Amino acid sequence: MGGLLGSWTCASSASAGTAPAAWPIPVESDFLISPFKFRDGSSLAHLRIHYRTLGHLRTDSKGNAVNAILILHGTTGAGDNFLNDNFAGVLFGRGQLLDASKYFIILPDSIGHGHSSKPSDGLHMKFPHYDYDDMVEAEYRLVTSGLHVNHLRLVTGVSMGGMHTWVWSETFPDFMDALMPLASLPVQIAGRNRMSRKMIMDAVKNDPTWHGGEYTQEPKQGLTSAAYNLLWMGSAPYYWQQLCPTRDSADAFLDEKVQTILSYTDANDLIYQVDSSRNYDPSDKLVKITKPLFAVNSADDEINPPDLQIMEQKIKEVKNGRYILIPTSDKTRGHGTHSLPALWQQYLEELMRLSAS
Repeated sequence: MGGLLGSWTCASSASAGTAPAAWPIPVESDFLISPFKFRDGSSLAHLRIHYRTLGHLRTDSKGNAVNAILILHGTTGAGDNFLNDNFAGVLFGRGQLLDASKYFIILPDSIGHGHSSKPSDGLHMKFPHYDYDDMVEAEYRLVTSGLHVNHLRLVTGVSMGGMHTWVWSETFPDFMDALMPLASLPVQIAGRNRMSRKMIMDAVKNDPTWHGGEYTQEPKQGLTSAAYNLLWMGSAPYYWQQLCPTRDSADAFLDEKVQTILSYTDANDLIYQVDSSRNYDPSDKLVKITKPLFAVNSADDEINPPDLQIMEQKIKEVKNGRYILIPTSDKTRGHGTHSLPALWQQYLEELMRLSAS
């Protein structure tokens, strides 16, 4: 299980060249991996990974990085999703938990997302069919070869980024001090979650204007159906009822959200983004995780509903693992609670303290 749309529930991002006084202006750049070979045997001569960093890297007397933090975004999102008052304004400011004057914060755009290489760059459906392992490998190459970071103080992420955190924990188990996957589950995408993803992909592919990915205009009918699914899965029933207590307000809210999704979504990119979870399944390698790990979900998350009781069972296999379930309240936002650190930063503070050397 995991998450869709790790971005639209957040506040709007700060523009690339400016930032409030609460946190430093990020430095943006691209890292090229030439060539990059994907797990399925396909390759790109040049894979572009876009990223942002805040703060400066510090090393100890042996040259080991001591303050680098990797934060990973959700499906359809990008690294700049975290640059808003609700996230950066709570964590990255001076004196705050992940104070960017003390930490070196890395915010990449994963393969197929943001300003990184993606199908809409020109290859369309001929773009390599990347999966989460490919995405994590590219993130690792960025961190190590691109930014010369040989150790991470923390790996954390939301939704898809939470699932990437599980993959990091098993693939590079000694590379970090602590892990906090948010809004995710460490098992294969199946059940309603997989069905919803297939509905999204099928909606786009069944649009007669899609033309196998060689469309001249975005297939609006298919993307609208896909947007309905994305919104439904990321919904927060209690919050939405308070926000839209009348029929007219509910209709207006839905129309606005659908139009927002349509304004930034490319059909081929969306198919790849949603399908990239197809091979995800860390469930049989959880015993490899040795570093402290806090898995944080919210009770009103429609993508990772707690009544499935999956996390309660799987967290037992994680040697230093702990499961935290945030109860539904007027402050939670369903799946989007992952991007409201005001609701979970006390657990992150405990994890950082517990994992300090």
